[in-house]
Amino acid sequence: MVTLKPGGLRELHWHPNSSEWQFWIAGKGRMTVFFPVDNARTVDFNPNDVGYVPSNAPHYIENTGNTDAVFLEMLAADVFEDVSLNQWLRRLPAQMVQAHLGFDKASLAKIPDEKLIVV
Repeated sequence: MVTLKPGGLRELHWHPNSSEWQFWIAGKGRMTVFFPVDNARTVDFNPNDVGYVPSNAPHYIENTGNTDAVFLEMLAADVFEDVSLNQWLRRLPAQMVQAHLGFDKASLAKIPDEKLIVV
């Protein structure tokens, strides 16, 4: 069960071992899912809507309303696995992130080292 406060964000992440299904219970939200070859899709959700994310597709979810957004997140796997963008960037060699994304050391150091799940 995921609850996003108004203005809250389920950080950019992906599930390496399963697709994700969501059942929206309360509030309003928006999800963007990224697909290969410069393709993304953004969809708005309300109570009783169902969301789907293919395995390994990076996605994030934001609360777009003024009340809590609540949804049930389900994965068809025995073990829950997700990788957040923050987690991934912090574990790459710093020189690689700096060279490819233009981050300086100070900006890279501001990225949380721990997985935040909800921001």
